[in-house]
Amino acid sequence: MDHIAHRLAIFSALLGGVILCILILLTCISITGRAFVFAGLGPVPGDFELVEAGIAFSVFAFLPICQVQAGHATVDLFTNALGRGANRWLVAFWECLFAGTMAFIAWRLAAGMLTKYGNGETSMFLQFSTWWAYAACLLPATLAALVAIWSAYDRMRAALTGHETRAIAVESQH
Repeated sequence: MDHIAHRLAIFSALLGGVILCILILLTCISITGRAFVFAGLGPVPGDFELVEAGIAFSVFAFLPICQVQAGHATVDLFTNALGRGANRWLVAFWECLFAGTMAFIAWRLAAGMLTKYGNGETSMFLQFSTWWAYAACLLPATLAALVAIWSAYDRMRAALTGHETRAIAVESQH
């Protein structure tokens, strides 16, 4: 299961990176078009709508790799003084909370997608159905939730057995 979670996280991050690169290119083209309005060019119509949807997708796509590598921001002001066992339990608690939060977000994205699909809402300028942006975000959000559930399981196993498969955030910085 560990291997599958790692592979899915890497695939998701790569896909998020590709989308992000496309958005950067789109933004550069649009800015260049704005700079050369005098020459008959112009901005890409609806560029911010596409960037908005694409960035949301990318954020969700990067969450699994961050989860697998214990890359989320932590404040270790007091936890460094705790023992290794207490830190394992503390990390396990936060991993479980994060897994529940990601599952909740994925569920609400699914509900939002169904609502947007049902009411036929479209974007302001491009007039594309907004439900597809929710659907695009739902895929990596669901993957992030699954990886977070695996991560919570992994951290609970480490807290119970004392055998860690990954470094906790405090250790990964040293």
